[in-house]
Amino acid sequence: MGLIDTHTHLDSFARNGQLAGILRRAGEAGVEAMVAIGTDADDWTLYRDLAREHPVNVHYTVGLHPCSVDAEWESRFALLAEFWGGAFCRRAELGAPENIVGAAGPAAPPSPVALGEIGLDRFHLPKDNPVEAERIFGWQRAAFAAGLALAKRLACPVVVHSRGAFRECIGMIDASGVDWRKVVFHCFTEGPAEMTELIQRGGYGSFTGVITYKSAETVRAAARAQGLDRLMIETDAPYLTPMPHRGKPNEPAYVRHTAEYCAHLFGVSYEELAARTTANARSFYSI
Repeated sequence: MGLIDTHTHLDSFARNGQLAGILRRAGEAGVEAMVAIGTDADDWTLYRDLAREHPVNVHYTVGLHPCSVDAEWESRFALLAEFWGGAFCRRAELGAPENIVGAAGPAAPPSPVALGEIGLDRFHLPKDNPVEAERIFGWQRAAFAAGLALAKRLACPVVVHSRGAFRECIGMIDASGVDWRKVVFHCFTEGPAEMTELIQRGGYGSFTGVITYKSAETVRAAARAQGLDRLMIETDAPYLTPMPHRGKPNEPAYVRHTAEYCAHLFGVSYEELAARTTANARSFYSI
């Protein structure tokens, strides 16, 4: 059983001519599939094209990362729904999203497997200008609300970015009416109490190489609180490289190090860890 990197960013590799090597090394490491996560309009079509060129091992999402949200966010956000296909969007607007998958026909480009990443990020707000920080955060909240409304209409999974804003993200998702069983908080770095809140609602947390860091005992406690039956793993490449490569650029092949670490953490064989996390990822993203 191979692994699935459930959250990676391939755009820089593709633009730098490194993608062939990235995909080759991922395959050699036992990574059978990966989900390329959209963050802004400049990577959405790139990822759709990659998913078309590599239909077995590259899947993709589209979303507006909170750090990509600015005063002009609405014009870009308006393009998102079209990635699910015109027929999909028209029928979703009529209130029947559950019957639409494949409606655009076999010749249509591949649809995203989720909407995201969307969410809230207080960490990157300007520290020296609180008025501007709150103005930007207001845009983030508006964009997140719009993303959740679209996800509800499309009945698709949602990839949430939450940094310094867990409580606010929880509240907005609760208010949106989105099916919590379709929600994953990627790069989960909160503690077991916050993980319990996700579990009670039916949501998921996925874990990056941070879980391998010596200082990340709280993150490991959160993973144990969620349990192996719901565990998903990711690289968030090219960021958050796991041990023993911390300090170097991350890539999908390195999800194997996170998997090996998690197998030890949960006291199971690598094969069982791979089988369980891959099954969880395929079920969540319908891939």
